[in-house]
Amino acid sequence: MNNSILHDCKVIKVFNNNVLLVSEDDKEKILFRKGIGFGKKTGDIIKSGVEIEKIFTIEDKTNYANFKELINYADQGIVALSEEIIAMISNELQEELDEKIHISLTDHIVFALKRLENNEEIENPFLVETEILYKKEFDIAKKAALTIEKATSIYIPDGEVGFIALHIHSARNKGKLSNTIKYNFISNSIIEFLEEELDIEIDKESLDYARFLAHIRFVIERFVSNNLIKNDLIPAIKKQYKSSYKIAKKSVKIIEEQFSIKVTEDEIAYLAIHIERLKQTSNKIH
Repeated sequence: MNNSILHDCKVIKVFNNNVLLVSEDDKEKILFRKGIGFGKKTGDIIKSGVEIEKIFTIEDKTNYANFKELINYADQGIVALSEEIIAMISNELQEELDEKIHISLTDHIVFALKRLENNEEIENPFLVETEILYKKEFDIAKKAALTIEKATSIYIPDGEVGFIALHIHSARNKGKLSNTIKYNFISNSIIEFLEEELDIEIDKESLDYARFLAHIRFVIERFVSNNLIKNDLIPAIKKQYKSSYKIAKKSVKIIEEQFSIKVTEDEIAYLAIHIERLKQTSNKIH
């Protein structure tokens, strides 16, 4: 993903030897390349044609204002570290990321490190779901955590890895982190409902659990995108899995309330199959 600078750039801020904030053609951009900032200072010129590993531009005025505020209060070394991680994420995914990640992920890393330095670890209630549903993002987040650990000597726990993975997922989906968190909250709520209703303890490491989470996610996404499915097995499922079908009808009320939608019988029937599997592979509490 190498790029060339098209016009001469003026250095606005030197974050470290690898990350610069510059002005190019009346636009401020973040440049990442090993050694690009070595010996540079504000006002220096980076000549056109110089090869750069990653060039990021923050176009939205609100995002840019927030970024400027962030770099004014945050440790410059951590901002640079975050930008190097964002470049790594983009390279790993071979995708351009939503520009908000320069604010959201950097801000998260800044305050996460402060919390961890003070032994204030925050529990991540979506950790298991995040690792299952967004495996690629989670694997990249683990690499990001190792980079942070190497640079700061601060251990990054799995909960924080999960939070970083959510930021990565959000950046791949036009910054819709709130929906991601909402999906996970709904999945958690349905699992808790099923465990209480069925008096079982669901194995969070099982394949059936992973399938169930994915199914809930896809149910929501299909309704949000109005891409409904047809299930010709409804009569057979209602007959064979009568109890699970009734519980599925109850559980979808959580989805209906959160998204103000009506879940169809087609989806309920498929959900009943997953619930039946969970019943068979989970342990009775009493």
